[in-house]
Amino acid sequence: MVLQTERLLLRPWCEADAESVYEYAKDPDIGPSAGWPPHKSVEESLDIVKNVLMGEESYAICEKENEKVIGAIALKLNGHTDMTERDDECELGYWLGKPFWGKGYVPEAASEIIRHGFEDLGMTTIWCGYYDGNTKSKRVQEKVGFIYHHTCDEVLVTLLNEVRVGHTNYMTKEQWIRNTYKE
Repeated sequence: MVLQTERLLLRPWCEADAESVYEYAKDPDIGPSAGWPPHKSVEESLDIVKNVLMGEESYAICEKENEKVIGAIALKLNGHTDMTERDDECELGYWLGKPFWGKGYVPEAASEIIRHGFEDLGMTTIWCGYYDGNTKSKRVQEKVGFIYHHTCDEVLVTLLNEVRVGHTNYMTKEQWIRNTYKE
């Protein structure tokens, strides 16, 4: 399935995306703030594409004009998130290449995948989180309408072998409908 916004395509991943992923995921300002280390090679990025990004409800963020991958967005379904154990709830995750920051792309992509989650997948609640200090991610979540739920002082970040403060937000389908269809 391909999802579209005014400026973006959210499309399934393919192995040919590995070079674009590496181009952005090697930047130390990208992965660590989201809880994963910078990629060290195109081969590592290919492994991540094949074994992580090609999962269910995981999409490459592409600009419509050239269809080149600039980031990732996903709804992590039950079994692939520790935020919920319910089949009608999921977790939103995303990252974007640094050259594309500040253009409103993540809120645009997030709004569409949230719509997809509620309308097409029948979700009742979508969860989303960020680590302390990741103000860009916090701002995206505020812009698209997530509401604060709780903070955990000791979240194990396995891929980086460290402990952080994590903030968790949520959005219910009712909240989304209210915000989307305001008069």
